[in-house]
Amino acid sequence: MNEVVISVKNLTKTYKIYDKPIDRLKEAISPIKRSYSKEFNALNDVSFDVCKGDILGILGKNGSGKSTLLKIITGVLNATAGDIIKKGKISSILELGAGFNMEYTGIENIFLNGTILGYSDVEIKNKVNDIVNFAAIGDFINQPVKTYSSGMFARLAFSVAINVDPDILIVDEALAVGDLDFQLKCMDKFNELRDLGKTILYVSHDINSIKRYCNRCIWLRDGRLESVGGTVTVCDKYLDYLKRKEIEENSNGYVISSDIGEINNIELLNSKYEKIQSINFGEEINIKLNFSIYKEIKNIVIGIAIMSIDNKYICGLNTLLDNFDVEYKIGMNSIFLHYKNVNLLGGSYYFDAAIYERNAQVPIEYRGKMKEFFVNTPYVGEGIFVLEHNWSMGREV
Repeated sequence: MNEVVISVKNLTKTYKIYDKPIDRLKEAISPIKRSYSKEFNALNDVSFDVCKGDILGILGKNGSGKSTLLKIITGVLNATAGDIIKKGKISSILELGAGFNMEYTGIENIFLNGTILGYSDVEIKNKVNDIVNFAAIGDFINQPVKTYSSGMFARLAFSVAINVDPDILIVDEALAVGDLDFQLKCMDKFNELRDLGKTILYVSHDINSIKRYCNRCIWLRDGRLESVGGTVTVCDKYLDYLKRKEIEENSNGYVISSDIGEINNIELLNSKYEKIQSINFGEEINIKLNFSIYKEIKNIVIGIAIMSIDNKYICGLNTLLDNFDVEYKIGMNSIFLHYKNVNLLGGSYYFDAAIYERNAQVPIEYRGKMKEFFVNTPYVGEGIFVLEHNWSMGREV
């Protein structure tokens, strides 16, 4: 088993919220211990483990509890309940420059922060040259940091945090600061720590950067642990959640109906015609649409569309466009649609289905959001789907 270096068990952080500042004083001096506050759980019974060498992505909207969690891990905050076990020295890039004394010089702040992180003077002296060279702020290293520009300040703070050889590095939306040259240097250092097998906790609103760097992921929602597991799956679930929040939910879907015909249901089948609930990227699948016709009508058209979770039109196919004649009888019927290669990127999608008259203009029956399905896709591209492709150097293919 991998060595666990951070173990979070039933972690809860509760804040007291007061309507007015005076209520805090009233509560403190109340002889009958009357409460003038409401409780807010920034974290609520959160549990997970981080193993040595993990790069753990942490997802969640603003206010979901990410920063609170990181501050408890680094020791800035105490938990209200629960336990946290940590092994190794932790360096964090949460608020660049937190703990800096503005009156001290750059060199003095290096020693100050090194001491806060638990290093001896001898250990810090061995790291000073690397920190100074990485920050690249020249003679300003010997000047009070209050004289620094914001860019110089950020570069020094980042350099201190990332060059102290931590066992565990915590990065919160601050991986790249300064100009392009310094950003490239930051990325090289980050990659170096990753290649050395350091444990990294990485927070970012850039989902693709989480997918690129992290091997595991957690998703916090309103202070609770919503999901934990493989990065791609957790990221895609989180994106589904964000998309759902952007649209008005309609559990019944969009419906147009008549007494001529009816769409009964859709079945999702694999290449062996076995029922499945999710699809793997590149898989061959079959769609079975069951429908009923109650009155004679000359020629009908069947259409099936794939819609994203946020109602984007991904792919619509129908029998008229494909010159396929639908043979039906009065009563129950079935028709199959075969997809040879599902190259959609990961996440949730819906099938819409319709029966049209012969010109595919007038719907006899239309049902939106008939069936939801999830696509499991490794991180192989960005956007909506991946076109078949290849690369070459210096010659045409």
